[in-house]
Amino acid sequence: MPDRAVLAQGTVEKIGEEDTVITFRSDGEILADACSAADHPTAVDTLLRRFLKANGGVLDDLDEIAAFGHRVVHGGEVSESMVVDESVLDIVRRAHRFAPLHNPPNLAGLEAALRAAPGKPQVAVFDTAFHAHMPPEAYLYALPLSLYEEHQVRVYGFHGTSFRYVSRRAADFLGIPPDKVNLITIHLGNGCSMAAVRNGRSVDTSMGMTPLQGLVMGTRSGDIDPSLFLFLGEWLDLTPEEVYDLFNRQSGLLGLSGLSNDVRELQAAARDGNERAALALRVFSYRVRKYIGAYFAVLGRVDGIIFTAGIGENSSWIRAMACDGLDGLGVALDPARNESTDDSERSISAAGSAVPVLVIPTDEARQIAVETYNILKEDIAQ
Repeated sequence: MPDRAVLAQGTVEKIGEEDTVITFRSDGEILADACSAADHPTAVDTLLRRFLKANGGVLDDLDEIAAFGHRVVHGGEVSESMVVDESVLDIVRRAHRFAPLHNPPNLAGLEAALRAAPGKPQVAVFDTAFHAHMPPEAYLYALPLSLYEEHQVRVYGFHGTSFRYVSRRAADFLGIPPDKVNLITIHLGNGCSMAAVRNGRSVDTSMGMTPLQGLVMGTRSGDIDPSLFLFLGEWLDLTPEEVYDLFNRQSGLLGLSGLSNDVRELQAAARDGNERAALALRVFSYRVRKYIGAYFAVLGRVDGIIFTAGIGENSSWIRAMACDGLDGLGVALDPARNESTDDSERSISAAGSAVPVLVIPTDEARQIAVETYNILKEDIAQ
């Protein structure tokens, strides 16, 4: 990209609610205002108008926008970002069943941008695409193979845009060519997942067909015995929808602690002696540590362990607990480096650690912009 500077950015939150808010950042100034956005198309139109200089933005006219890049959570078995046409919209629609909470709003945003800027190229960047090259032994469930062949039941994985970004940044940091680097990438936010990256490509990941599988998360259970779905439904007289809600919205850190899904609040409570908060943090970190060990076995050679996203970048407590006891694998943290509040890309491993441990701030918006530019650069240059 010829210029990587972020000129302006905006977010519309609580779409369709009474207290919808638009937050806009430009020239170091942050403005948050109430706005009316009953749906995603209205939100897109509202945000685009805010980018005009007449409304405090940076553009004389929306025609100055060269292209639009869109995050799409699920693209099925699509393996790359794609210029949006009707066939791509169909891909997004078909993946609704795998991501019913995310793909419909993603589609609404795509269609709204197409209407708002007809003729401008649009690119769909799929979170699942980074994991599309996993081998069958990693993505297949041990179910009748017909379920994959006829219904595409398989591991897809998520957070791929984040993993792609931090993998490339980590390779640069370590001085290893991006197509030669082996990494364990750990994305810890309200949603959490990990990936084993061999030669720059994902070969295994912790989330599955849906984002419920894998690590303990803010309100999601992560890995559980599948029989619990039946037993809890019978024992508690819950419908399938209610059990699904239990696993996705009432579990994880929130369910274990009975207090919060926010690691900052749980750390404060644990320091004050709240045993359930401390237990929730231990379970959360233990699951991360188990997956680190598993991905050492998958990769054989590990060039670096990467922590990223809100918790991964900011919680020295979680990083320390997740890496505790990994000395036998050549992993050792430097306590002072780990406790540093520096928000740059950095190493937090001890001088004698055989495996570097890095904190790499993620930037999914920038990755989407880079992929959009790389696909369209010849057209944009003209």
